[in-house]
Amino acid sequence: MQRRAFLKQTALGAAAGSAVLAAPAIAQEAPNLTWRLASDFPADAATLFAGATDVARCVAEVTAGRFTIEISAAGQLFQSGQALEAVQHRIVECGHAASARYFGTDPAICFDGGVPFGLNTRQMNAWMRQGEGLALTREAFGKYGILNFPCGYTGAQMGGWFRGEIKTLDDLRGLKVAADGFTGHILSRLGASPLEIPAGELHAALAEGLADGAVTIGPLEDERLALFDVARNYYFPGWWAGTQQLSLYVNQDAFAELPKSYQTALSLACAAASENMIATFDANNPQALRRLMSQGAQLKAYSRPLLQAAHEATVAACNELSANDAMFKKLYDSMLALRGNQIPWFRMAEGSFDNMMATLGSTGA
Repeated sequence: MQRRAFLKQTALGAAAGSAVLAAPAIAQEAPNLTWRLASDFPADAATLFAGATDVARCVAEVTAGRFTIEISAAGQLFQSGQALEAVQHRIVECGHAASARYFGTDPAICFDGGVPFGLNTRQMNAWMRQGEGLALTREAFGKYGILNFPCGYTGAQMGGWFRGEIKTLDDLRGLKVAADGFTGHILSRLGASPLEIPAGELHAALAEGLADGAVTIGPLEDERLALFDVARNYYFPGWWAGTQQLSLYVNQDAFAELPKSYQTALSLACAAASENMIATFDANNPQALRRLMSQGAQLKAYSRPLLQAAHEATVAACNELSANDAMFKKLYDSMLALRGNQIPWFRMAEGSFDNMMATLGSTGA
C-alpha cells in the first residue's frame, strides 16, 4: 500500500509538468522536450545502467539536444522493480528494466527478458527483430499501456555463487537463494527458498548465513560484489538465462505524442544501446572471470542430473502457466518453435566452429 501511495503521489506531481510538454510536442516538428527515465538498476551496476545512459546520449545527439532524457537510478526516485508501474501510470515517460524479474506481475511479460532454458543472445535478437517476439511481447505489454523496446543483452549468465557445493538436487533443496522473478519460481519448485535481496546487500547476507547462494549476472558485474570471499563456489551454466534482454519501457501515450523523428531516434538509440552492452560484456567477461578466480572463486559445473531436474521443472511450470494464460501460451509456443529451428543450426555452425578453435588451439588462447 505504501508503495502504491508513493507512486500515486509522485504521479500527481509529474502530471502537472508533463501536461506543459505534451501540447507543444504535438504541434511542433522538433520541440524542446525532456523525458524522465526510471532505471531498475543502481548506478554502480555500471554495464547494466549504461543501457539507459546510452539511450539518453544517443537521443540527445540525434536531435541536436532538443529531446533529452533525465535518468533516475534505482534507489533515487524509485526502488528497483518499480519501473513498470511508474511507466504504466506515466509518473515517468520511460523505464529501463529486465522483464524476467516481473514474474509476480505477469509471467507472460518475462519472455521479453528471457526465461529459464530459453534463447541465447543471437536467438533472442532474431526472435525479436525477425520473428514474432517483439509483436507478441508488445501485445502482452499492451494492457499496461507500455511499448517495449529491446535495450541491452547480458549474454549467457553464470550459475550463481554458493557457500557450499551443489553436487546433486538434494544439495539445493532447503537452501536460501537470492533470486527473483522466473528464476526464483523455478528454484522454489526444485526445493530451494528464493529471497529478494538487493545486490548491494548480498555480501552481508551470504557472510552472515542469511542466504546460502545468490543468482547474479556474470563476471563483469559480479566483480563489484566481491562474493568470492563469502561464497567461493561459482557455478555454470546459468540455465535460467541463455541471455537476459533488457528493455526500455515507454508509455504508449507519451510515445504517440512524440514527433515521428523523435520516435525513430528513440528506437535507434535502443538498438545502439543493445549492441554496446553485449559488446561490453563479451569483451570484458573473460578477463573479469580470470580476476575472480585469482581471488579465490572456484569455478564448478552443475551436474547433468541437476540440469535435467531444473529443465523438467521449467517445462512443467511453463505447461501449467500455458494452460491458464493464453498470452503466456502464445509466447511460449512461439519461442519453442524458433528455438527448435535455431538450436540444430547453432550446434552445427557456431558450436562446431567454437569447438574446432578450442581443440585446435590458437595464438594467445
